Amino acid sequence: MIIATPTSEAQNSERQVHVNGHDYNLREYVGAMPLHGKYVDGNERNDNGMPQGFLVYQPPGSITPPHFHETNQFQVFVEGDGKMGNRAAKPLTVQYANGHTPYGPIEAGNNGVRYFTLRQYWDPGAKYMPKSRKQLRKGNQRTRLKAGIPVLGAAEQTGVSKEIIFPKEDDGLAAELYRVGAETQFDVSIDPTCGGQYLVVVSGELTFDGRVFDLWSTIFVTPDEASSQLVSGSRGAALLILQFPSP
Repeated sequence: MIIATPTSEAQNSERQVHVNGHDYNLREYVGAMPLHGKYVDGNERNDNGMPQGFLVYQPPGSITPPHFHETNQFQVFVEGDGKMGNRAAKPLTVQYANGHTPYGPIEAGNNGVRYFTLRQYWDPGAKYMPKSRKQLRKGNQRTRLKAGIPVLGAAEQTGVSKEIIFPKEDDGLAAELYRVGAETQFDVSIDPTCGGQYLVVVSGELTFDGRVFDLWSTIFVTPDEASSQLVSGSRGAALLILQFPSP
């Protein structure tokens, strides 16, 4: 299965969700984005069996308190300024958290902060700590974070270079950044034993399957698919590859 969503399509889905006294803007890319800013009893009935990927704009001065989710997820900070826990989270910052791994708070700076939340499966909602401590399943907690990843300007990009963000782990968890020169064809492979992967355009634009994917477009790929063939645009491109661990 491939779910490919250009930014031009996702923009039409934007709406607000109330979180901790502030209105956040969410933009749907994969599956169904959250209806609420926290877990609501019985929300499990809305599980559509799909992965879940969306773009968040968190307004200036807002704070998302520490919490956890039930499913594995990546978060990618693409614009603005903020903090993840006690770490600065400016573009480009990538975080991974296993399901049932508490993280945060996420604090938006003076310019607000925009970030992707990209989940392996649908999630029923944020469970805030310490109130939800009894619902936390212990024993499989894991986080990874890398901040300050440079994305070169189009004029600086030639050929195809790869930067390892998170080295591949035994269960398939991995993250890479491809920097691609103008009008260059390249392939992105997927580990057939992993839990799927997201491709996120973080600079320039790409063509995939005859469609143009501009800045902040996403492609979700399941492990039964062949490698993805892409072509960078006239301005080159930078592409994050975010691979989930095996189920």
